[in-house]
Amino acid sequence: MKGNIKHSVVFWCFNVAGDKWDIDKTCEIAKSLGCQSVEICGPEEWPMIRKHGLTCAIASNGMPGAPFMKGLNNPAYQDQVIAVTAKMIDECAAAGIPNVIAFTGYKWKNAEDPSSGEISLAEGADNCVAGLKKLAVHAEKKGVTVCLEHLNTRDGSHPMKGHPGYQGDDIDYVANIVRRVGSPHVKLLFDIYHVQLMNGDVIRRLEECKDVIGHIHTAGNPGRGELDDNQEINFPPIMRKLVEIGYRGFVGHEFIPTRDPLAGLKQAIQLCDV
Repeated sequence: MKGNIKHSVVFWCFNVAGDKWDIDKTCEIAKSLGCQSVEICGPEEWPMIRKHGLTCAIASNGMPGAPFMKGLNNPAYQDQVIAVTAKMIDECAAAGIPNVIAFTGYKWKNAEDPSSGEISLAEGADNCVAGLKKLAVHAEKKGVTVCLEHLNTRDGSHPMKGHPGYQGDDIDYVANIVRRVGSPHVKLLFDIYHVQLMNGDVIRRLEECKDVIGHIHTAGNPGRGELDDNQEINFPPIMRKLVEIGYRGFVGHEFIPTRDPLAGLKQAIQLCDV
């Protein structure tokens, strides 16, 4: 490992496909490949991560089900989201975990019913800012950072490849929400796969968002598969851009394996280790 990129393995990707790695196997493989983290895990997985000498770069927010649906943009769910996220911040602080994920939520007033009417973009942004400001007070006290994620709405082929209805599908919209909060403990989760689908121009957008980036995810496009020559994103110069802008956080590999998962993970790490 060259030491410029801190690699992390996103647990759920390797727990749903192929031979379904459990947390012990995921940690063992991550460590053997030179990764420092296994991420998007709950407190029940953290003892095994620590046992292997790893960290969890970013934790889930604690919302049940599909946590990206019911988000901070919706007054119907905001109190619940704040409560469970604050609890997760407490647990992360106690365990030395630096980041907790957050979501804008779906744009529908009933997150699961498109016929329920839409929350406007302006109202959704205002609600997110207000909710994140409340979380920021707690996060700052605990030394944990809340990372708001941008997701794509273009791919409806699979529940984890895209999220039609998600309000925060424009990277500038999400980055500006983070800037309006104005806290060093509220940042942007810049997912290269989702940005490529919705906005493109990834390297320039990294430059534009460098002031608010708190975490990075990778995956190949189209299909959220391996970072191989069947997909269109050129990852080495993107990683070099991260080094250039002084990004010191983790890069979480969040692709869904379509072949041997170990081979795909090795390839991703080698390609991104610039």
